[in-house]
Amino acid sequence: MLLFIIAYLLGSLAWSVWIGRWVFDLDLRDHGSGNAGATNAFRVLGTQAGTLVLILDTIKGFAAVKLIHFLPSDNQSVVLMLGLGFMSVLGHLFPLYVGFRGGKGIATLLGVVIALHSGAALLSLAVFAGFLLSTRIVSVSSMAAALSLPLWLIYRFQEPSEVLIIFSCAIALLVLVTHRKNIVRLLRGEERKVKLKRKSVD
Repeated sequence: MLLFIIAYLLGSLAWSVWIGRWVFDLDLRDHGSGNAGATNAFRVLGTQAGTLVLILDTIKGFAAVKLIHFLPSDNQSVVLMLGLGFMSVLGHLFPLYVGFRGGKGIATLLGVVIALHSGAALLSLAVFAGFLLSTRIVSVSSMAAALSLPLWLIYRFQEPSEVLIIFSCAIALLVLVTHRKNIVRLLRGEERKVKLKRKSVD
């Protein structure tokens, strides 16, 4: 389906790589963790650039899910919206425009969740912000936010859609799996903290 291809192409928008090249004259994937995502952008490019990447990556996940509105209302469903969101995350993980070397998809997933359930997404984002301010470790903040998502859906909003709840649990599991190296570094006390100002790169 054409919309799924468009969702993948939206997800492939490699903002962290492009901002790194255009503004800092570097390939973000050659620095820090080597990932082309908001977490590594915060670490390598600094807070301002990292925030911009976070916002842009979130928007592309949100926009991909909202492609559902190009279908007739009787063909719209949560399953199709999840499929569009999945394709955008797939595009972020394997971006067409920059050699299929992407990031972990956390910000894009956030955009997907905002489009699906804005209330739970915003509460999870608050968890992310709280952990980031207290720990200054993006990986810890991302995992805490992901783990909180199904709890918000079940206990705060009493979400009736089993599909959405299963999806939120899958997100939590996926985030833990994609951050397994970060977990190892955390256990070793080696995980880096983000700076509150732009970080220069030689």
